[in-house]
Amino acid sequence: MRIFPLLLAGLLTTALISQGQTLPPTSLDTLAKNPPAAKSANKITILPVPVLFYQQETGAGYGVGGLLSGRLGTDTTTRSSNARVQFWTTQKSQSLVQFVHTIYSPGEKYYLNGEISSYKNRLYFFGVGNDAPQTQDANRSFLDFQLFIINQRFQKSIAKNQFLGLQYRLARVYNLNQEPGRVDNNGDAIPEAQSGPNYFLHDPRVDLRQTRNFSLSGLGPVYTYDSRDVALGASTGSLLDLQVMFNGKFVGSDYNFVRYQLDARHYQRIFGDKTILATQIFGQFHSGDVPWYGLAGLGANLGGTLYNNSSLMRGIYEQRYRDRQMVTAQAELRQHLFWRIDGAAFLGVGQVGYNLSDYSFGGLHTAGGVGARFNLIRRDRVNLRFDYAFGKDPGFYFAIGEAF
Repeated sequence: MRIFPLLLAGLLTTALISQGQTLPPTSLDTLAKNPPAAKSANKITILPVPVLFYQQETGAGYGVGGLLSGRLGTDTTTRSSNARVQFWTTQKSQSLVQFVHTIYSPGEKYYLNGEISSYKNRLYFFGVGNDAPQTQDANRSFLDFQLFIINQRFQKSIAKNQFLGLQYRLARVYNLNQEPGRVDNNGDAIPEAQSGPNYFLHDPRVDLRQTRNFSLSGLGPVYTYDSRDVALGASTGSLLDLQVMFNGKFVGSDYNFVRYQLDARHYQRIFGDKTILATQIFGQFHSGDVPWYGLAGLGANLGGTLYNNSSLMRGIYEQRYRDRQMVTAQAELRQHLFWRIDGAAFLGVGQVGYNLSDYSFGGLHTAGGVGARFNLIRRDRVNLRFDYAFGKDPGFYFAIGEAF
């Protein structure tokens, strides 16, 4: 972790720069009983953040990000909105340009959430399925591809904390390239003569059509109940997000399938106002013709962005286990320690399968870990997250905002 001192120096600098723009330290209860005056309710904070990381398959990555956070309007009951941008590149020429936003209009009459992202990706592909031999380490192969995502939802308030609207998602997968051979545990390519061909080309669940360029495009209704106090770092409240996505030729998709998604979260303080228990149940279910990229997948990627389900099951490689149906649950205990520093401990379980009837207790995957939080913006409880996760693929994770 030679990069961490550089990252820490940048964060301390930005924290000091933003010190005059944030509220003084105070308890959550005090804030609830004595909200900031309307004069500062619509103050917007802009915070630059360096991006530094290391992944085995890409080498070192570096870039810059920015966070804009604050309330729209002067109503102190309106929750803080946020927008994040980032750009990074790696030693092996991977890259990302991304814009992510969560916006509550004044009075929370409208709720807008989504992302626009352009990736040049290198990922390990292990296969499709929940268990070996489909996803064993011996299958690990490089998969390079480019990905363009537009995911936008627009919802209108229909009652207190309730929103109803539409979501559109486009995912364009192109320039797929599979290096010959497979990859060992150290991330080094093994000659094809010794390891066998790249598994992506021989997985029985991936046909020839799925190895070409394709687009997934879907549209559908989305309902949200959201009583969280803060979107990026909730301490109280609940979230229930239900959506159905119809992917088909009528909206430009190369594949016809339906995705049903459930995301249920709850946050509460325990043992006083310095300890928060966060829980989440997430399910994704498919019917129809779903290609490898559109499948539900367990695993978190570095950075914890909105890219697919990137905040699920830290400690398992991104979509190491992928299939048509997925259910996962996680819990995290968050503890304030001192100054701007918090600690966290988390645990998750999950499973994928072709059908729900394929699920078994023995097929559950587990992952967990511990972490530290550095509070970047006190007023909006925006944290930098630094986690170490254990599981099938242990490792470190950096991100702005909590995992869920």
